[in-house]
Amino acid sequence: SITKERTEIILQGTSSLDPNDPTAVWEEFEFKCKPGDLRRRPCLISPYHYRLDWLMWFAAFQTYEQNEWIIHLAGKLLAQEESTLSLLATNPFAGRDPP
Repeated sequence: SITKERTEIILQGTSSLDPNDPTAVWEEFEFKCKPGDLRRRPCLISPYHYRLDWLMWFAAFQTYEQNEWIIHLAGKLLAQEESTLSLLATNPFAGRDPP
């Protein structure tokens, strides 16, 4: 069975110099198969899943302390590490300064 509520982790970044500024624009990192944009067609891969997307789904049911790898993932996204970015569907900061 699956859950009736959709709980998910959303990773976002901003180019704003002050991330606490209410006018800061936050942009979402899209994953290849993790649920995200409701207008995007669902990803269907059988019999396997993209591992990172699968882990993100289960991490949403726990705290970041129980999933310390999320902190490392965020750090790699901030550093714009190419091998990590290759796991994502889109990088909103491609061709721009890192978030």
